[in-house]
Parts: sequence; structure tokens; C-alpha cells
Amino acid sequence: METPHASGAPHPSNVRPVLAVLAEDGLSLSVRRAAAAADRTLDERVLPIPRQVWDSAASIVLDPAAARTCASDALPRRSAVQVVCSGPPGLAEWQAAAAVGAESVLVLPADEPALVESLANRRDRAAAGGSVIAVVGGCGGAGASTLAAAIALTGPARRPGSRALLVDADPHGGGLDLLLGVEDRPGLRWPAVVVEGGRVSATALHDALPRAGAGVAVLSCGRGADAGEPSAAAMRAMIESGCDAGDLVVCDVGRGLGDLATAVFDLADLVTIVVPAQLRSAAAAEAVVAAVRTRNPNVGVVVRGPAPGGLRGRDIAELLGIPALAAMRPQPRLSAALERGGLRLRRRSPLSAAAHAVLEVLESGAAGRVA
Repeated sequence: METPHASGAPHPSNVRPVLAVLAEDGLSLSVRRAAAAADRTLDERVLPIPRQVWDSAASIVLDPAAARTCASDALPRRSAVQVVCSGPPGLAEWQAAAAVGAESVLVLPADEPALVESLANRRDRAAAGGSVIAVVGGCGGAGASTLAAAIALTGPARRPGSRALLVDADPHGGGLDLLLGVEDRPGLRWPAVVVEGGRVSATALHDALPRAGAGVAVLSCGRGADAGEPSAAAMRAMIESGCDAGDLVVCDVGRGLGDLATAVFDLADLVTIVVPAQLRSAAAAEAVVAAVRTRNPNVGVVVRGPAPGGLRGRDIAELLGIPALAAMRPQPRLSAALERGGLRLRRRSPLSAAAHAVLEVLESGAAGRVA
């Protein structure tokens, strides 16, 4: 049985609560004080925790026993999870925190100020209007970078006056600025971006980055000696900054699936896997789908033609066990266009149609049900 919300009233639809699962009265009292100081609504529950509640919480606070149970229940790893205890943490407490993917172990009441800061820093995306799409290739050469760029260019066109932030999370991809043909435009790239104290001003970021169209800022990796791999912490700061400002944040994720990819998947509202309509490509994508699902349940596939063996988009979606977001016809002369001045979207092109289809899933709220 679930306990009622601490406030005794339903949560407003645009405010995500802090989820707390605590057995000790002393811990509960401390967390209530911290939530009140951070001006956050607290949702206190008992185990087991429904997946929807877990996914939709702004932050999660668990005692060690709850952390172990949530990990054994195979709830997906995500950001903004804290484990709290009433005394100095020992090996068992640290193991529980590691099992659930917690960001830290806090001792209450001594660490209440740190908990207040953590809860206060988690903005409500729904209220701000920000959202995150991660795009990753199911195999090499799938076209994930091109689709990510197309989604970023399409977002502001669907919502005039809105902004998009296209973030390069593939240090070995050659740079999204080159794909968009803005490599000669002034502005910062990842090697020159410095994150201080885990915070970034979204306005300053847009002012400092190259533009690739109305309302679209590009944070690209460099090339050669200037490639420079961003840290996972810097990646999280950039994504959260964009969300806090109401931006559409689109991340092009490399297939290495390391810490950088994990940081993106933890924050994404929707993970889009791009797969060519070929059997070997679909087989290779199975491992990518499995890896993504350990971090985020909201995963869908865009299937890219041609299909030499006659495989349909729904065939590949069924093979992978995830929903089909779009089936994209081959786009004539796309490779040549990318070599001559970068990506330019035509309104009725297959690439544009696929970008619109992905954004429609996100905007309809269906992303929270893609599983």
C-alpha cells in the first residue's frame, strides 16, 4: 500500500515531487525539513516503488535498506538519487548506494544543508518547458549524428520563439559543427567550455556558441589535438542548464557508451536509436538497446532505409523489443550535401519527416510511456 503525499493533496501537474522512502522517523523528519527549505513537494512512500513514480520524481531520497530493495527490483539507474543514513556510513551503506546508482551518501541531520542544495538545484522541466532527446546509432554509420542535427533544427521551427541546444557527446565523431557546416563560425567548442561549481548560464551559453539556424546553438567537440573529451559532470551541467532555460536539448551520443553516454541517458526524456534497415545492423543494435535500457526505459527506434532485404521498420522494432518512432526513406544526395556546406533540411524530406515524428512523440507526452 502506498502512503499519501506528505502534503495530503495531489501534486500540481507541472511540478515533480521529491520521492522519499525512509523507515526511520529521524531521517523522515530531516528530509521533510530539507524539502521544505528547498521549496519542494515531498512524496513519502513505502516499498515497492512503481516504475512510473520512480521515473517521474525530480529527486529521490532513500535509506540504505530502500536503496538495496530498489536495486534488486531492477528499477533503472537515474540521476538525482541520494542515500541518507543516521550515522557514519560503513561498507554496507556505500554498497547500497553503489547498487542503486546514488550520487552521494549523506549523514542526517549533519548534512541537511547539502541535501537542501541538491533538492533545490533540481528544476522542474515541465514547468520550464525543457526536454532532452538522446540520439545514438545502433551500429556504425547509422546516421545518428545527422538525425540529431535534424531534430535540433526542427524543434524551433515547430515552436516559433523557442530554442534548441545541440550537444556533441561523441568525442570521436569529428564534430557536429562540421556536419552542419558551421566549423568556421566563431564560438566555443567543448575544449574551451569551463564548468564552475556544476552550474552554467543558459543565456551565456547560447551567446558563446556557434549558431546553426534560428534559435539553434551547437556545442561541438573539436578535432585532432583540440578534440578534448568533456567530463560526465560537465555534460550533466550543460544538459540541465538547457532544460532549466526551457530549451530542447538534443544530444548526439557516441557508441562507446561510457560515462559520457550514461550521463546523457540518465537525463533524457527519450532515447532514439537509429538503425539501418538491415539484419546485421538490427543484430548489432540489440546490445545498444540493452545498454540504454539499464539507464532509461524510454527508448524507441528510427529505422533508416534503404531496405535491401525488404525489412520493414516494424520488423526491426519487434526484433529489438522497442517502439518504432519513424521509418525513414533514403534521402537522395544527402551525403553529397553534407560534403558541400553541411546539413540543410528540406521541408518535406525524409530526414525532416523523421525529425518531426520523434518530436511529436516527445511533445505528446508519449515519451514517458515508451517502454
